[in-house]
Order: sequence, then structure tokens, then C-alpha cells
Amino acid sequence: MSHLKKVISTKFSKLRIAVIGDVMLDSYLYGSVERISPEAPVPIVNINKKEDRPGGAANVALNLKSIGVTPILFSVIGKDNIGKKLIQLLSNSEIDTSNIISSKTRITTSKTRVLSKNHQMIRFDEEVQNDIADSDADLLYTLINNRIQSQKFDAVIIEDYNKGVLTDSLIEVLMNLFSKKNIPVLVDPKENNFFSYFGATVFKPNLREARAALGNNFGTSLKELNTIHNKLKKNLSHKYTLITLGEKGSYINNGITGKIIPAQIRNISDVSGAGDTVIAVMAAALSSKVNAFDAAYLSNLAGGLVCEKAGVVSIEKQKLLSELK
Repeated sequence: MSHLKKVISTKFSKLRIAVIGDVMLDSYLYGSVERISPEAPVPIVNINKKEDRPGGAANVALNLKSIGVTPILFSVIGKDNIGKKLIQLLSNSEIDTSNIISSKTRITTSKTRVLSKNHQMIRFDEEVQNDIADSDADLLYTLINNRIQSQKFDAVIIEDYNKGVLTDSLIEVLMNLFSKKNIPVLVDPKENNFFSYFGATVFKPNLREARAALGNNFGTSLKELNTIHNKLKKNLSHKYTLITLGEKGSYINNGITGKIIPAQIRNISDVSGAGDTVIAVMAAALSSKVNAFDAAYLSNLAGGLVCEKAGVVSIEKQKLLSELK
């Protein structure tokens, strides 16, 4: 794997990759449980630490940044305190926030997780899932179009969490724009817009999402996964299918043949955000002219590494390089 180490060390830092989609604030409350509440049969968590991290598409941008890539992040958030906190966190990580629109018609999505001994006990979300206003969508498209006209993008990652930023009409004009500019597009879809990303370069659902979209409880044999690829390709005419399989690893089809990449044995702490890491590393590897199978291997490796830590975290470049040894 020396060629992959060389790619990470010498090529990733030359890349510029756009990230478009739903951003959010991930908040963590860490504590310990020592007794059950007298008010109801629920544990009492004594909170001793609080932490906020960028999540969703913002976490994809952080993953790109941590492996040396320059990310350009585009999104819409609310004009609220949570949004201000998210912008500050991104700025602290040296992520350009000039293309994030603060809208008066929305709130910023936040997810708060309560953990004890690195085990998630409960999560509560604050969000709206309706589509962004047409004026916000038009402004977002203008920002993206202007940057593409003035700067070179090696790839675009579309991170769809169904929180309303990626509307059907916006997806259509963006996919047409990227096609005209010959920019590779990697898509991490969710159910609402699942079949909207016609002509993508990489389509990366997880197995549960693919099953739901196709209405079939496919297994994880190579034959069944190849069937999923064929059915997806019939609808989307995309180039590569990358399906994350949880503890079984991932599946990659390069348009000619499919392959299962087994997961490495790990002490799994939390799978939150692993998909963000997978698509970030996949985009960087493909943009560095790594073949699809090696790119999928590298992204699978990175996704497993972040699962060893609690909460949504980004991959560490040095740890990924060390793992390749």
C-alpha cells in the first residue's frame, strides 16, 4: 500500500473539493450514571463535560481538511445562536464559511447526544425538514456557480441529510452544471431525493438506504450487492456504486465488476459520522487518480478508524498513514 501512502502525503494537499448539503451542530453531554430517577424509571446522568462539533456536511468538510484537502463548503443555516456557534467552530478549524447562508426562515439543525462511558444513551434533535425558501436556493446556486466559474474544483461532494437544503429543483440544476463543467460528483443520498442524482460519479448509500429505496431486503452476498448496483444504475446511470455495510465493510462496483472490502477488526465505540469520513476520503482518492477499488479500500479503512472514538470525529491523516503500514 506504499502507493496510497504516497498519494496521501503528496497529492491530497493539492486538491480543492466542494461540499454541498445539510450542515448541523453536534453537541455532546458526557457524564456518569449512578442511580435511577425517583420520578420515573430512567437513569440520572451527572454531566461533567460538554462539547460541540460541526456535523453533517460540515463534518465532511472537516474530514477533507484533516487529510490535507482544501474544502469549499456550501449550505444554508438559521440566523440563530446555534448557527453562530457552528460558524465559529468551522472558522476555528480554518474552514471557509463565506458560502454558508444564514436564513431568517429556518433554524440551524442540532443534535444533542448524552453519553455515559462512551455509550450513547439518548439523542434529541432540533430541526426543520421543509425545503429551503426559493430565494435561499437561488442564492446558494449563485454562490456555487460563481465559485466554479472562478476556481477549479477537483470534485464535488453532495451530502444530503434530508434537512431541506437540497431541493429537487436545486439538485437538477446543480447536476447539470457539474456535468457541463466535467466535475466528478460524489453523492451521499437519503430517501427523499434518492433517485434525483442522475449521472453522478459515485453513488454512496448505506445498505439500509439502498434496501429501502429499492423495496427489497437484499442480503450482503456479492451476487445480491451486484444486483443492487445494477438496479441503481438502471435508475441513475452513475459510474461507481459504493455501499457501506457496517461491520461487514463496504462494497464497490466500478461499472464492470463488484467487490466486497471487509472491515478491519476494531474496538467499535461509535459509528456516528463514519459515512462522512468514507465519502471524504473516497473523493480525495479518486481526485488523485487512484483506481476505484483502492479508493474504496482507503475510505473503508478511514471509516473504520473513526468508529474507534465516541461521537462524530474526523479522520486523522497521520493515523491513516500509520494504519497503511
